[in-house]
Amino acid sequence: MISNAIARRIALAAQGFADRAPGAAPTRRTLARVLERTQLLQLDSVAAVVRAHYAPVFSRIGSYDRALLDKAVWSHTARSPRSLVEYWAHEAAVIPVDDWPLMRWRMTKYTDGRWGQARRVLDRNPLLAKDIVDAITDIGAATAGEVETHLEIGQAGRRESSWWDLSDTKVICEQLFASGELSVARRVGFARYYDLAERVLPASVLAREVSEQDAVRELVRKSATALGIATEPDLRDYYRLHRSQTEPAIADLVEEGVLVPVQVEGWAHQAYVHAEARRPRSITGAALLCPFDPLIFCRPRTERVFDFRYRIEIYTPEPKRVHGYYVFPFLLDGELVGRVDLRAERGNGVLRVPGAFTEPGHENPRVATELASALRRMADWLELEDVVVGERGDLAPLLTQLV
Repeated sequence: MISNAIARRIALAAQGFADRAPGAAPTRRTLARVLERTQLLQLDSVAAVVRAHYAPVFSRIGSYDRALLDKAVWSHTARSPRSLVEYWAHEAAVIPVDDWPLMRWRMTKYTDGRWGQARRVLDRNPLLAKDIVDAITDIGAATAGEVETHLEIGQAGRRESSWWDLSDTKVICEQLFASGELSVARRVGFARYYDLAERVLPASVLAREVSEQDAVRELVRKSATALGIATEPDLRDYYRLHRSQTEPAIADLVEEGVLVPVQVEGWAHQAYVHAEARRPRSITGAALLCPFDPLIFCRPRTERVFDFRYRIEIYTPEPKRVHGYYVFPFLLDGELVGRVDLRAERGNGVLRVPGAFTEPGHENPRVATELASALRRMADWLELEDVVVGERGDLAPLLTQLV
């Protein structure tokens, strides 16, 4: 039996929060070390502060040039080959290029797209997928809109009303991406530029065949590396696997000695610790965590490990929100001690804090002091001149005096 405090430190170390801060300006190698910890970075379209994939890197290494990540995912040259690629891992995500073959079983599963809607489109227009592939072959990386223009598809190519208003062309582009025929060569304004997978990924990666059983076992191993200590549901969630896949994989990894079964105080489920997981005596430092940070994106795990109940309230009507629209938990010395609603107002150079809240049992003055410094560091990274605190939350008055 190990204590939850030890389990929490193992989890934080696995995610890189026990690593030393870079001694010099972060480089591509620094970024690679972050990905060795997290294994993936979730993508999300919300830009209230900064896109979701950039924030976890900042939380772990501090200020860095976001172009480092852009080039790693959406650029390729002989001197600086692409090291990350987009795919459906933990939802939309960027993963190491070498991990792409581990998702081939999922690509087979997504032959008709993630939700099957592509089949309905292709029933109406059986040649659309071939037309899209032929167009991209001719014109190179392109958005769905550019493909429509090339194919001279007008509003008739749009689906009947839906709240996201995806065109048939976009649906099939997404289906071809999900099934692995297309990949994403670059993004401009967060719009995907689809290209043939063979023009995005190395031939050696495309040629590598991995059975579903072997791929899932490797994904569970990578989940265990990223989590340090985890239950079966935790390991399953990291790459959105199914219990029928993870249970045999865990049994194999236990037999191999990669995972060691342990009991954790207060945890209802059997836990497994990675055999090489570090167990630091303490975790120090402060970090703001975006809602899609790999440390906290599994909400039940976050509540169990940190005693921190967290729900994203983007889709909650404003009068019913408890903490705010886009709330960052605040990590301090290994504990989640507060949370802040944040907004980056780039037009007027302000990092706005509409609400700031301390978690029960934590000392407001110290939390406010450390949080003020963390907000200033974030503002500097985002090239915003001021931090402006609003009136909501018990921490707001003290924080206003400090920023």
